[in-house]
Amino acid sequence: MKNAYFSQSVGSEQRLYEDIIIESLKIYGQETYYLPRDIVNENTIFGDDVPSRFNSSYNIEMYVENTEGFDGEGDLFTRFGVEIRDEATFIVSRKRWKNTVSRFDNEITGERPREGDLIYLPLTRSLFQINHVEHEQPFYQLSNLPVYKMRCQLFEYNDEDLDTGVEAIDDIEKNYAYRYVLTLEETSDAITQGDTATQTLGSGVVMSGEVARWSNSDKQLHLVHVGADDGKFHTFTSGGTLTINGLSFTISSVSQNNVISNNEQNDAFSTFSDDFLDFTEDNPFGDPEAN
Repeated sequence: MKNAYFSQSVGSEQRLYEDIIIESLKIYGQETYYLPRDIVNENTIFGDDVPSRFNSSYNIEMYVENTEGFDGEGDLFTRFGVEIRDEATFIVSRKRWKNTVSRFDNEITGERPREGDLIYLPLTRSLFQINHVEHEQPFYQLSNLPVYKMRCQLFEYNDEDLDTGVEAIDDIEKNYAYRYVLTLEETSDAITQGDTATQTLGSGVVMSGEVARWSNSDKQLHLVHVGADDGKFHTFTSGGTLTINGLSFTISSVSQNNVISNNEQNDAFSTFSDDFLDFTEDNPFGDPEAN
């Protein structure tokens, strides 16, 4: 039988231990933003949610457990470009999480960090996706569990909707989302980033998209997260009318721009390989012919 005169679950000691952890995280941790994932249209067969949305962010301190650099496979150089597979482990106080993120007046509904949510680390300007949340380490040292440990992997942006209110995060969507470029016949100072542009096609289908950029000089309107109200593929039509903020504009031309392609480095690798590989031999990867 356990000694009745000694206890590891003294409330005052548990609170002191938790306060020390919080103070340590505030001293040695990093400023981060927690981004809860908003499920828009889940694919129940594959368990995937392609049109995910992140429309809120919560500033909270976290400790990055990786002291000598990120884990994972690092930078992989392939024929298709560069893949960065950094991994990190973030530690956050349960008490701070409850009081800062999981508040009754916040949009988030989970009682703990959830797999699939994102963490933005301003130190490296990187977004990490939570793969697993460990809630039992350290293992009941004072008969309580004061922290969450989140094992994360570098997030690969795939046209998600980012409206968090943090400029550095929202710029990811602005710079890398697949976009339609509409050239308008008119100019206007009433169009701003984030406005919604719509066009009703001849079939009655309504196309809509979010304004990512507008320039009066070239009258080009960049739209992201474009879709039709019937859920099928359609595109904007030139010569039609576009409506923004109750104003009507005429579309003179329509084009598409996959800006994610700007990250590919195939041309750089091709130039590098011309100097690196000797193609004067019939078999540049084998032994010289004379041997």
